[in-house]
Amino acid sequence: MVAIHSSATPSPLRSAIVSEASAPRPTLLVVDDEDGPRQSLRIVFKELYDVVLASSGTEALEIAKSRRVDAAVLDIRMAGMSGTELLGHLKNLDPRIEVVMLTAYETPDTLRQALRQGACDYLNKPFEITVLRDAVANAVKRRTLNEAMTDGSRRVQELQEELRKQQLQGEMARSQNEIYASVMHDIGSPLTAVSVMLQMVSMDLEATRGGAPHAVKEQLDRVNLQVARCMEISRRYLNYARERSTQRQAVRLNQVLTDVRELLRSHPSGKRHQLSVQLMPADLTLRMNGTDLIQVLLNLITNAFQASPNPLHVEVFGEYLDDAVPPAALADSPCSAFANRESFVNEPPMIALRVSDNGPGIPNQVLQKIFESYFTTKAPGEGTGLGLAIVRRLVSQAKGGIRVESEPGHGTTFTVFLPVEVG
Repeated sequence: MVAIHSSATPSPLRSAIVSEASAPRPTLLVVDDEDGPRQSLRIVFKELYDVVLASSGTEALEIAKSRRVDAAVLDIRMAGMSGTELLGHLKNLDPRIEVVMLTAYETPDTLRQALRQGACDYLNKPFEITVLRDAVANAVKRRTLNEAMTDGSRRVQELQEELRKQQLQGEMARSQNEIYASVMHDIGSPLTAVSVMLQMVSMDLEATRGGAPHAVKEQLDRVNLQVARCMEISRRYLNYARERSTQRQAVRLNQVLTDVRELLRSHPSGKRHQLSVQLMPADLTLRMNGTDLIQVLLNLITNAFQASPNPLHVEVFGEYLDDAVPPAALADSPCSAFANRESFVNEPPMIALRVSDNGPGIPNQVLQKIFESYFTTKAPGEGTGLGLAIVRRLVSQAKGGIRVESEPGHGTTFTVFLPVEVG
């Protein structure tokens, strides 16, 4: 469970779902070679949809070629091209068109043929108006859901391609390769969840004849919102990555804290834990690369998540410092260690950014080694020992310092000291 608190409400991310109120009315194509049934269906549906009439299969295809058609109601027995033949042609023209078949002469063969070619429903004449209304409404919903699912899949593919291109651009030093590979991995976690959810929605749609349940629509809305958030967050930090060579770098702290919260919503390690992220009352700007800062926080938080198989509470919060860090806080003790002491520029104003958990704590004999590369207490295959070493290197590059305080049985707190941009 993830919570975030602030004295001011953050600006909401733009939703990926267009509101139904602002969307144009769906187009319903009615095809029957008799004028009476055509006009009757127009009267039934004219208040709900943009109804277009066709008296033959040929005329219906010309309409479908010239404009968008969301759903169609086809009579099976028509002179010339039958409704079943027209169904096949419409699906070849646009597979997303959802079709309801009508017939007064149902046979097992026509039913199987219609369903095999993609009809979403099949009604016998005479039919009840309410039943037909429901069938058409479900057909339109299926069209909307399929389009949203397709759009979500396209967004995921675009983002994955952008991430792949970024990874391939230029040659990186070994340390940078470690950093960016880890960044892409953490961003990939929610994208993987999105892909799985899209597959589940697709399976639900395939298994649902006559319309999709309301729960599927709600699930798809959440999927598309998550995709939009991932795209916005990922592109922002890819831009930071491209700007690493600039001489002076800065990032808004509250934006990073909000993005960390969003990225960890779907992280596998965080499902059984509670994360609380506290925004700063004033949105400070830090002198640090944005990609580096988000990686520092992701590593520290996921490190806390993995500290215990039992549910933990992890808190992230900051403190503005008007004074230098006192010498006592820079010294090591049996229950604390300070990294980057040599490169740390201890000059205010600074932010003390803390990641604190109520986990089992770190044994005293281990505490002084945790920032060393490849040092890990995890079982073989469960950890690389690079997470905290990367944190130390990134904080050092920003002229910051990092302090860890831990006592077995009483949790752990990492405090990252970083310079604040003035003016």
